[in-house]
Amino acid sequence: MAMIIRQAVASFRLLIAPAAIFLVACAPALADGDIKAGREAAQKCETCHGLDGKSKIPEAPNIAGQNAQYIVKQLGDFKAGARQNQMMSIIVPTLTDKEIEDLAAYYSAIEVTIGKIPGR
Repeated sequence: MAMIIRQAVASFRLLIAPAAIFLVACAPALADGDIKAGREAAQKCETCHGLDGKSKIPEAPNIAGQNAQYIVKQLGDFKAGARQNQMMSIIVPTLTDKEIEDLAAYYSAIEVTIGKIPGR
């Protein structure tokens, strides 16, 4: 009986450890920004990226469902001058670090669904 319990505990650890590591790794991305505040800040982004994160102009990427850490990194690069874009250079300097975190939380929280895949 003790052997069965030890095996069950070992199996349980194998299942729980990866899940715990995943949650710990994702926690900073999920916890940093305020989604509701991000929706408010997204009004600055609406013309090009839309409140729904779906591009309104060909030059702007879709950002709905994008990884929050990626959004923070890219906006930080625009703010620091490491990335250049005429439209972004107008908006990004007006964003605070908190607004950037909030925008990342908001846009990353938008669920993206895939419709019919072409060619299938």
